Amino acid sequence: MKEYIKQIIEKIQDNNLARCIVREYLQVRLLESLMESGAFERWVFVGGTALRFLYSMPRFSEDLDFSLAAAGVDDNFTEFMKRAKSVFVAEGYSLTIKAKTEKAVKNAFLNFEGMLYELGLSPHRSETVSIKVEIDTNPPAGANFETSIIRKYCLLNLQHYDKASLLAGKLHALLSRKYVKGRDIYDLFWYLSDRTWPAPNIILLDNALKQTGWQGEAITIDNWRKETALRISEYEWDKVVADIRSFVERQQDLKLLTKDNLLKLLGREI
Repeated sequence: MKEYIKQIIEKIQDNNLARCIVREYLQVRLLESLMESGAFERWVFVGGTALRFLYSMPRFSEDLDFSLAAAGVDDNFTEFMKRAKSVFVAEGYSLTIKAKTEKAVKNAFLNFEGMLYELGLSPHRSETVSIKVEIDTNPPAGANFETSIIRKYCLLNLQHYDKASLLAGKLHALLSRKYVKGRDIYDLFWYLSDRTWPAPNIILLDNALKQTGWQGEAITIDNWRKETALRISEYEWDKVVADIRSFVERQQDLKLLTKDNLLKLLGREI
């Protein structure tokens, strides 16, 4: 499989792009391992990487985010991570896993060692490719799920949030974070630029905000755009663009990613 990665990136001149593709290939293989382990009988794929894999959003991602289909279901997180490691090791990969499983949101970092060096993408043997896997084992109620078969290096059968619930999850992240994350802004811009994308799942969004201590006005189908625009107006845009720059597939998209354009999409102008 390492030879396959070499073939994928051999004609790519841009080092950052090649690194992103390597990480994405490993994400796919990790999803394949989870699928074969039966994870998607109880795990639900969410977040930015889900948008890219399911709907071809043109930005790369570092993380794989999941939610349990229902609170109280056994997540088998540790077992699934162990199996994934064994699959990669059997194919000649060197990796370590550092997991935190004490809290409701469990995570693990899979660190692939020496790979960038072997592929000629780094002069340092010690540099790793890192993938973060995170699952919310106490998810807010109200999400709707779908199952899709996609082809990305291999065939995957993934249970995931529906479109309205994916947008609700992104709005929750944007409204509840205490810091600016440019990837949230880019993803929202991408959502809103598609006129056919459904309105957010307000029940899920409201439950998620309550769960994380939202102190603002109750979010409704009539005011979510206003509340989101108020938050967007506070951001330092240079920080937004700096955070997203290395993940965007088409750098020219950043010329359109302005605060003014996003507020217009939200129905508000500066």
